[in-house]
Amino acid sequence: MSDIGTKGSAKRTLTSVLPSLRPKRKHLRKYSWLPDVFRIKGSIISRIFWPVTTNTLFATIIAYAWHNGYRIMLTNSVVPLLSVVVGLILVFRNGSSYDRFWEGRKCFATVISNVRNLSRQIWVNVALPPSDQDDTPSKKGKAPVPTASQLHRIKSEALHLCLAFPFALKHYLRGEDGLSWSDYHDVLPKNFARFDEVGYQKSKSDLTTSYHTISNKSSGRSSPDLGRGDATKRVRPKRSKQNLPSQSTPLLSDAVTHRTVEFRPFADDNSLPLPLIIAHEISRLLFYFRREGLLETVGPAGTNAMNALVQSMVDNMTAMERVANTPIPISYGIHLKQCVTLYLFALPLTLVNDLGWMTIPIVTVVAFTFMGIEGIADEIEMPFGNDPSDLPLDRYCHDLKEEILYIIERLPDSGEGIYGYDDGEGDD
Repeated sequence: MSDIGTKGSAKRTLTSVLPSLRPKRKHLRKYSWLPDVFRIKGSIISRIFWPVTTNTLFATIIAYAWHNGYRIMLTNSVVPLLSVVVGLILVFRNGSSYDRFWEGRKCFATVISNVRNLSRQIWVNVALPPSDQDDTPSKKGKAPVPTASQLHRIKSEALHLCLAFPFALKHYLRGEDGLSWSDYHDVLPKNFARFDEVGYQKSKSDLTTSYHTISNKSSGRSSPDLGRGDATKRVRPKRSKQNLPSQSTPLLSDAVTHRTVEFRPFADDNSLPLPLIIAHEISRLLFYFRREGLLETVGPAGTNAMNALVQSMVDNMTAMERVANTPIPISYGIHLKQCVTLYLFALPLTLVNDLGWMTIPIVTVVAFTFMGIEGIADEIEMPFGNDPSDLPLDRYCHDLKEEILYIIERLPDSGEGIYGYDDGEGDD
């Protein structure tokens, strides 16, 4: 019995060890390209399968005709001329597409860097004025200085606004309008107005930096014409309500507000992308901090530096908008496909007399090579989508979200805990 138990235990141990001994793809890549050579997932094969099959069938027809005695041949002087032209066009096509891909990555990385810097500066530099200064609202129109807890809440909302900018930018570049996306749930401040309608009308109220919304009580209004052409030529029609169901539920509200936002449906001709609305709110917050004396530690130069970060965020948004709104000219793409197809159709006519049936696999390999380059260029020229080869914007935003929430929840703000130190000698 003990021998049986020992054998069973050894078998279980061996079974548990075998999966760990199974070689992984990333380890095999060090010694051979074969794991990637035979890889289908993530490759360009699915995109070019049918075009390559078409050329293979044409080569098969030519080889079959040659086998039956039809001599359909083409001089070898034609293919070299076409190969040079096709090679130059493919190189330019692939290079321009990767430049667009890399430009999008650089711009989004700059936005992430600006959000990190702006969040850190707001969290540390925005502080209550020293207690020895006169903080009574003696001047006309001067509002009371917020308490420490109120300032902490306002700074937390400011960091959430900074975090919301790349999220809104991601959806804007993808043409995903509105605020119904799940990743907005704990990113936008809870008291931030949901811009489900276009346009808003402002009315002053008590002093704070938050917003609330008023439910839409208008009735009998006609729905706007959403089928019109987009005169601004944005990534998508930038009106937030296009992809949202019609509803009139009250939105999130806060007890004390600085401005009341009321959505107006008549502003159908005027709209603003959500990232620009968020940038506008961040700029207003910086103005509020400076006006109330909460940025005295950095002075005007520090305030200007923060505003420069917001401006850089908008500049990089415009650069990514340029990439998304300026596709490769359609005439260029059509001519490239025509040249490649002409070359691939001429190739079996020049090879069949010398290679016979071997023309078919050779043409297939050449077609796979040329069409694969064009397919890769076509796949990466728009880097902001949801395809596997596009930029992982969701991961970038999620990583930034973890960083900002860590700052809010765990890192001390302003000068907390650094007013002095204990040298261990007691009071003199």
